[in-house]
Amino acid sequence: MSETAPLKPILKSNPQIMLEDAAELVLCKPRLIPLKSFTLEKLEKMQQEAEKARQQVNSDQNE
Repeated sequence: MSETAPLKPILKSNPQIMLEDAAELVLCKPRLIPLKSFTLEKLEKMQQEAEKARQQVNSDQNE
């Protein structure tokens, strides 16, 4: 195993202590989110069915 040098605290004029070593980014797994919710898909399907029914009624009345 390789040993890393211990972190050296740097004292500044203010009472806060800062460390020389910069924090590394920790990446999380991406989460897949649906583009449309299940409810929105149901509503769109209902609207499409209603539109088809309306068009069918209109075409029946024109004949």
